[in-house]
Amino acid sequence: MGEILDSLSNAKIMELAQDIRVLIAAGILLVLAIVFRWKTVLLLLVGFGGTITVIRYTNIKEGAAIDANLGYFALGTTLIFVILIYLMFIRSD
Repeated sequence: MGEILDSLSNAKIMELAQDIRVLIAAGILLVLAIVFRWKTVLLLLVGFGGTITVIRYTNIKEGAAIDANLGYFALGTTLIFVILIYLMFIRSD
């Protein structure tokens, strides 16, 4: 267990998001969450996937200067947050 935590603490999120094993595990988890109707897990996956998509779209890198991409990043993450709040609290099943 300690080795897993050490590797996760040293890993970079964008590198993990491109790893095929992580993508397969996320896909399996997504299918299980849909089949068993695990709303919290689905919202977590949508939020994480949306945030990774916004980061890739705005092309934010470590040490990058603040420019117009920061506005796109802020707007995208705010939109993801609003969608998650809507799905979690406002929309009723």
